[in-house]
Amino acid sequence: MKLLPAINSPQDLKRLSPAELSDLCKEIRAYLIDVVTDIGGHFASSLGAVELTVALHYLYDTPKDKIIWDVGHQAYVHKILTGRAEQLRTIRRFEGISGFCKRNESEYDAFGAGHASTAISAAFGMACARDHRGEDSKVVAVIGDGSMTGGLAFEGLNNAGASGTDITVILNDNKMSISPNVGALSRYLAEVITDPVYNRIKADIWNSLGKIPPLTGPLRALGKRMDESLKSFLTPGMLFEDLGFKYVGPIDGHNLEDVLKILGKTRQLKEPVLLHVLTQKGHGHKAAEANPTKYHGIKGAPKTPVNPHQPAPAKKPTYSQAFGWTMERLAARDRRVIAITAAMAEGTGLADFRKKFPKQFYDVGIAEGHGVTFAGGLAAEGLRPVCAIYSTFLQRAFDHIVHDVALQRLPVVFCMDRAGIAGEDGPTHHGCFDIAYLSVIPGMVVAAPKDGDELADLLFTALAQDKQPFAIRYPKGDCFKWTERESYNPLPIGKWERLRSGDDVAILAVGSMVAVAQEAAKRLAESNISVELINARFIKPLDTEMLTELADDHDRIITVEEGCLAGGFGSAVMQSLREHGNNQLQMRSLGFEDGFIPHGPRGLLLDRMGLSAPRIEKAVREFLDGQSTAAARRGGVQPLAATANRKHR
Repeated sequence: MKLLPAINSPQDLKRLSPAELSDLCKEIRAYLIDVVTDIGGHFASSLGAVELTVALHYLYDTPKDKIIWDVGHQAYVHKILTGRAEQLRTIRRFEGISGFCKRNESEYDAFGAGHASTAISAAFGMACARDHRGEDSKVVAVIGDGSMTGGLAFEGLNNAGASGTDITVILNDNKMSISPNVGALSRYLAEVITDPVYNRIKADIWNSLGKIPPLTGPLRALGKRMDESLKSFLTPGMLFEDLGFKYVGPIDGHNLEDVLKILGKTRQLKEPVLLHVLTQKGHGHKAAEANPTKYHGIKGAPKTPVNPHQPAPAKKPTYSQAFGWTMERLAARDRRVIAITAAMAEGTGLADFRKKFPKQFYDVGIAEGHGVTFAGGLAAEGLRPVCAIYSTFLQRAFDHIVHDVALQRLPVVFCMDRAGIAGEDGPTHHGCFDIAYLSVIPGMVVAAPKDGDELADLLFTALAQDKQPFAIRYPKGDCFKWTERESYNPLPIGKWERLRSGDDVAILAVGSMVAVAQEAAKRLAESNISVELINARFIKPLDTEMLTELADDHDRIITVEEGCLAGGFGSAVMQSLREHGNNQLQMRSLGFEDGFIPHGPRGLLLDRMGLSAPRIEKAVREFLDGQSTAAARRGGVQPLAATANRKHR
């Protein structure tokens, strides 16, 4: 490492020669491999963007010039070049730097993101703000071809291209899904298209064709058709040209000399430009090159030595695994069952389903809104679609859920993986809001299983009815209990399950919090505190019958949910109690307070949010001791009314 230690900002890059830049790329790639294989993180995408990132910061005057990275998981090199090389060792760790771009982390992070397809729209907004202020700077959006499947990307292209403003979009194509092979011809075309002499000659010819009045229209139309036909034959860029962009490329994104040459020329253009760059995910790491999906994100090296003579502990089943297994069994029985995912077959547990039931599987790409409306169309024709989409990504399809599914009472099933704390991906990926945003939709059933077996039964129940949409939320990680079985139990919709009887306090736990609350109840029992524990597996509709019984028999009720308190389960319980006149009790809600939760290990974050067994135990003790004052309120107390002066039954 001769060059990298001296790079503390993009200004340091500009002192290097092109040959030294090439050596720097090798050092950066080696450093990335060393750090990320040790601590974990996004891997293959950043390896594929090394040369492109170096060229961007070498040629552009950042942070005055703006570089907007779509999603941001490929921006590790960007972080290294902008003064965060050493901090990379803390990436995605609690209180370390984010795995994505964050505006409050660095002045070089022009726009934050963790969801796909936002870069072009954001960049166009920044370009228009620049024009509005009369400034002279450049704006570049870097978007991967996976993100180009999202409708927002094309909305941005359409608006930016029509504007004629100075903006550059770099299509970081790492799957070669659009373009022909890189070669001398495409390199030559890219150089010609950006050459000032070529563009001046083209303009002169165009002007000359307009100086023959009787033939101006026909000649210009002929010239345009010939130009478009040639480009269409030789390049894949006419789509972008028709949207108003000057298309450049494709070029080899790992040939630093070519990238510098072409990018240097496109930088001089003052119009919408799309530069098509071909890269390889995982470039420079053989295993990642061979399997970029597997190496998209990796875990770090084990922190304790592995004993080769000791058998590895058995892997615990996950909710994703339980979901995928159950879907396969249900799809085998009923050909109407259709699985839909948005570029997340592996993440949602549907990879095997895709292989076994190709005619019953659809991957719509990074297009959640389209996926939901598509599911509505399937349901309208009698099929039984199951949308498997991460909770955080389903947020993007809210209007589609309301307008295209719920309003028509179509029986689409929504299975939301990563509900609650998503861990090291942080606030862009935590599934904090699904209880709140789905519960407000008329006719929507919202459920959360306590374990893998109950997830299977809820999925069976959802598909057994055809009257309304049905949402099931479950967290990332282990599912406590799951049996690989072929038969399932229908669950009465809107009915809870009593797991433990007690007199001192009733705990209504939702989904993943049931097991945690069970552990807290056991701890409390050792101190002769009697807890009634309810598995509130249906968030909507509420089990109002059982809730009334609990309110009659207890002075205090605590709700526990892995979601935001505002508009959440606890809020719904409180409203129901008030509506039914059950005011003579106190209620406390545990969940996520108003604010965005940082990145970090799931267990640590849950404890910080007051949702671990010890923290729930402490909350119950404080509640029973009467500490439902300001100090307790900071932990989520929601007094319904003054505590009744009656004995606990």
